[in-house]
Amino acid sequence: MLPGRRFLHSFVIPAILFVSPLCLSQVKQNPSSADPKTAVPGRSTFNSVCAACHGLDGRGSDKAVDITTSARVRGLSDAQLAGVVSNGVPGTGMPAFRTLSAAQVRGLVGYLRSLQGKGEAARLSGDARRGGEIFFGKGGCSSCHAVGGKGGFLGPDLTGYAATASADGIRNEIVRSPRVPAHGYRAASVTTTQGEHMEGLIRNEDNFSIQLQTTNGSFHLLKKSDVQSCERRDGSLMPADYREKLSDAELDDLVNYLMTIPNPNTTPTKHKDDWE
Repeated sequence: MLPGRRFLHSFVIPAILFVSPLCLSQVKQNPSSADPKTAVPGRSTFNSVCAACHGLDGRGSDKAVDITTSARVRGLSDAQLAGVVSNGVPGTGMPAFRTLSAAQVRGLVGYLRSLQGKGEAARLSGDARRGGEIFFGKGGCSSCHAVGGKGGFLGPDLTGYAATASADGIRNEIVRSPRVPAHGYRAASVTTTQGEHMEGLIRNEDNFSIQLQTTNGSFHLLKKSDVQSCERRDGSLMPADYREKLSDAELDDLVNYLMTIPNPNTTPTKHKDDWE
């Protein structure tokens, strides 16, 4: 959301997931939806009742929120999304679309999932359950990364990673080599003038200080005047041997897992302003 956007609550997902009836007359029919050869189930309904405010790609506009890449929206179950469409959210800008049939609502939710990239995981030859076992086991991913509050903290949290990445993109990132660590993830070994030795990641640095997160999770704000030596590692902590470590089938399993979290059947935690 851009700073100063009029509706400050627009990041709250269920509140205004779909359009106001006033917007319906402004929608132009997507030509491809009328062609049986290119028609996608749910697209016509989405274009008719959602796209005027959320956009044809679901990424939002000045009228409504992004429902394609938002991790919160992706975390809602299909049943929850269907309930929001059919019943609306009282006291908010989200109206009820009770004239839609159950089949239309299912199609609409399915099409939204395809916009979110959920369909990509289904086309993979992998298995999300096995992928989860690899993530927390053989792959060693959870030693640095977390999903759903479980796992390590040295690497980025991957709970909503698939919200802005494709299946191919995730796979390529897993097997990419060599790697250049991103800002905030560069490993270093620091020795203070008092002889204390620490290893971890440089999270922030300026001309006068270094913020180091050690492998046990502790943060240390060190004045550079108190640092005797700081040996920076050029490589990334992310292993570069996953092509050898995991088979093609196991990589498919792992990508499938990452594409399907947060689990759409898991009820997300509600914040007090979620429905405002």
